[in-house]
Amino acid sequence: MEHRPIAVIGGGLGGLALARVLHVHGIDARVFDLEPSASARTQGGMLDIHEETGQAALREARLYEGFRAKVHPGGQALRVLDRYAHVVREEPDDGDGGRPEIDRGDLRDLLLSSLPEGAVRWNAKAVSCRALGDGRHEVVLADGTAFTTGLLIGADGAWSRVRPLLSARTPDYTGVSFVELDLHDADARHPDSARLIGGGMFFALGEEKGFLAHRETDGSLHVYVALRTPEAWLGTVDFTDAGAAKAALLRHFDGWDPALRRLVADADGPLVPRRIHALPVQHRWPRTPGVTLLGDAAHLMSPFAGEGANLALADGADLGRCLAGHPGDTEAALTAYEQILFPRSEETARQSAEGLETIFAPDAPQPLADMFARFDAAPR
Repeated sequence: MEHRPIAVIGGGLGGLALARVLHVHGIDARVFDLEPSASARTQGGMLDIHEETGQAALREARLYEGFRAKVHPGGQALRVLDRYAHVVREEPDDGDGGRPEIDRGDLRDLLLSSLPEGAVRWNAKAVSCRALGDGRHEVVLADGTAFTTGLLIGADGAWSRVRPLLSARTPDYTGVSFVELDLHDADARHPDSARLIGGGMFFALGEEKGFLAHRETDGSLHVYVALRTPEAWLGTVDFTDAGAAKAALLRHFDGWDPALRRLVADADGPLVPRRIHALPVQHRWPRTPGVTLLGDAAHLMSPFAGEGANLALADGADLGRCLAGHPGDTEAALTAYEQILFPRSEETARQSAEGLETIFAPDAPQPLADMFARFDAAPR
């Protein structure tokens, strides 16, 4: 059976950041990802990369300049509207670099291109993991092959196959569901919607629901229709029938401004449903030899603190630095890493849970506008 000294399950941003930082320090790691190839699917929308987490991680990975070259100009702008499309807060992109936006696919490509050939094994979905003793583990893949490892790292997301080695907790439904949609070639085909959303973050909120949106680098608008709704509700909508799905969504927005309703009515292509889940705010586990977690596998949270990708990058960089700083003593490295991981993820998960309540407050969007005003007033 193949043996890998360090095996990273999951080739998302966190797993790739870890592999890159280890590579910078001359340490080999193998990443196992379930996708058929690096280009098998698109990688989602824009990401705000924050100075103290994601940007710090990219500096650790020696990729900061490459990141800055791919930043989306104007992406730090902000618009907050009510359900009548009245602007209650607007901020321009001040260009200070505190939270520049980058396309997730561009960031992933930057990380992938920084790794040696063969560092990622594609079409390698982990289906089970078991402890062998003395910190060693066996991982079985979907194709029936298996390998052993001296250090197993779960970077495999919300429904991690590695997490059960450490924790019995699984993600819970937050009470919020998204439906994702796109308006393509917005300036030419949807100019009114393009002007409405602007170039950065966009919120239109009220009645415990709303629209969250941003402009993509390809000129399209990516929109999240967000609802407080029972977990089963998405299952009552036929999302294979775009017309029926749009009608079902728009019934939740009776009385909202026509410009906001058009974001749904004019959507191009499929509508994609997504339930929002989270792990407990204080999720942690006892130090367990030879295994740890990072990113969503460790601390899945709702997206309302804007830190999911940032924490994954920071986790990967911190774990890589700790491993490099404790050569020959994996347990000391994992202890040091988890002492950083647990308090940081707990604080951010709490902010995320509070952000959910702010965005979906009965009197939204005013609480969100007030929150951004407090950010501006806080000393830097």
